[in-house]
Formats: sequence, C-alpha cells, structure tokens
Amino acid sequence: MKIRAITLRILRQFIHDKRTMALMFIAPLLVLSLMSLVFNGDAYKPTIGVTGGAAVFASALEAQDAAVTDFTTAEQGKAALKDGDIDALITLEGTSPAVKLEGSNPTANRAVLLALQEALLQLHPAGSGQGEIRPDISYLYGAEDMTTIDRFGPIMIGVFIFFFVFLIAGVSFLRERTTGTLERLLSTPLKRWEIVIGYVCGFGIFTVVQALLISWFSIQVLGIMMAGSFGYVLLITLLLAITALTLGTLLSAFAGNELQMIQFIPLVIVPQIFLSGLFPLDTLPLWLQRVGLATPIYYGAQALMDIMIRGKGWSAIALDAYVLVGFSLLFMVLNVLALRKHRRM
Repeated sequence: MKIRAITLRILRQFIHDKRTMALMFIAPLLVLSLMSLVFNGDAYKPTIGVTGGAAVFASALEAQDAAVTDFTTAEQGKAALKDGDIDALITLEGTSPAVKLEGSNPTANRAVLLALQEALLQLHPAGSGQGEIRPDISYLYGAEDMTTIDRFGPIMIGVFIFFFVFLIAGVSFLRERTTGTLERLLSTPLKRWEIVIGYVCGFGIFTVVQALLISWFSIQVLGIMMAGSFGYVLLITLLLAITALTLGTLLSAFAGNELQMIQFIPLVIVPQIFLSGLFPLDTLPLWLQRVGLATPIYYGAQALMDIMIRGKGWSAIALDAYVLVGFSLLFMVLNVLALRKHRRM
C-alpha cells in the first residue's frame, strides 16, 4: 500500500504539471521532426561561376544540377566569390581549368569538385583518346587539409557559450525569485528597468570571463583555425553571451523551479543548434530557413565563421553584431515587462 501511495502521488504530480507532461511527450516529437527535416533536406546544389573560356563547362556543370553564373570578367567572378555569392570560380588556363573554391564550407567544396569531375567526364569520356584534364584547385579561404574541428569549431564556440550562459543565468535568476530576493527588491523604490540592468551587469561580468576563456582555449589550446582578429571573436562571443543572459532571465520568469527552467532547453536551444549553420540552410524548406534567421545563435555562428575561417573584419560582421544587440535589447525590454507579474503596479 505504501508503494502504491507513493506511485499515485508521483503520477498526480506529473499529471498536474502540464509543462513536464508536454516536455515528455510533445518536445521529443518536435525535436525528432526537426532532425528529420534537417537530415533529409535536399542535396546541396553548388553555385559555380565561370569566366572567359571556362564558359564551355557551363552546360556540362548544369547537367550535374549545379547553378552556373557566367561572369564577363574574372574580377567580377572573384568579387562574387569573396562575397560568398558563389561556391567556386572556374577560369581556363590553357586547356586546363583553374578552380578557386570559396573553401569555408566542406560540403560545398565536395559538391563543386564532384560536379566538376562529372562534367569533365562528360566532356572528355574515358577511352576517347583525349588526354586526362587535371584541374588546378586552390582555396580562397581555408585549405585542402582543413579539419572538421576547423569547420565546426566557430559554430560550437557560439553554441557552448550561449547554452551555458542561458542555463546558468536562468537558474540563478530563478533562485533569486524563489528565495524571495527579487520580491524584496521589487518592494523598494527601484524601478523594474534598474533591476533588470543591474542583474544583467552583475551576471555580465562573469559572461565576459567565460567568453574570453572559451575563445582563448579553443584557439590557443585546441588549435582551431584563426584567420581573423581575436578581438572580433571576443566581441561576438560577448554579444552572444549577453543575448543568452537576457533570454535566460526572461524565460526564468515563466518557470516555477530549476527543473522547469531546464525544460526550456530542448525547445529553445536544440532547434537553434540545428539551424546555426552546422547544416547548410539552403537545403532546408524555406519556412525552416526563415526560422533559422530568427535565432540568435545563427548570427553569432555566421560572424564567428567570417572571422575565424574567412579572416574578415568589421564590415562583414557588423550586421550580425547589430542583430545580436537588437536581440539583447528586445529581451531586456521583455524582462522589464515580465517583472510586472511579481510587482503590483
């Protein structure tokens, strides 16, 4: 009977905790559905630029399902390659094609080389008596020996910083509320926005240290590729941390305990990881691409790749930085509004 009583009590607790029930039965289905969409996305279709005599490869490349752009001059092609509008640029040097890969995305590199290989076989079939054509391959960013950690390292730096700051800030702010500290502050003449900024500044000091430590360890100890400025890496990781901090404190207002705070992870963090750039967004359904563009981790990851792999500067990451600042300000405003439920106006 005692065991039965304990079992019934636990069952009643779960049944009355709607959020836990949703996490157990609905969240896994949502995450699995997202995984299915990501892993079953369309095959990556490379975008290849040709210029000059290399235009003879256009039709053969298009037959391999590649998107081909014919540039009037090599300078136009190089500019498009540098801007990331194309995955590779093919020019003709004598009878052999010279291929310059954008290089920062191994998936795109493999797709370009496979399409080119098949196109050359189509133009010069084996046994036709024509000599084998060997393209000259070079890289604008990265290198042929770029490792997996070099490719995914910048993204994972952003993911880890966002995840840990989100979790620690949310749980810490929740503890401030459940222990009565927040209610005592709200009973003082302090304004809500002053309380929010105070908490953000207090937690923010630790996020600066964390961003510095993770960035330094990843680059100096793990040896992840670093082609740009370490200062810009620190800036983006700090902005990501502040965004995670403000989002974590915001969602903690809707959690009753630490378990409920942790329950936000599969719904808030996991989808952002899948849509951060680990997988090319171009291969996903259009609506899912738009969801990815509405997530903070995406902008942080793109900026870190621009800095660490492509070696770009402020002009390339400015938009990403401004978007992260915008997310932080939005979450801070929502934090101020959320405090209304804890103070009678």
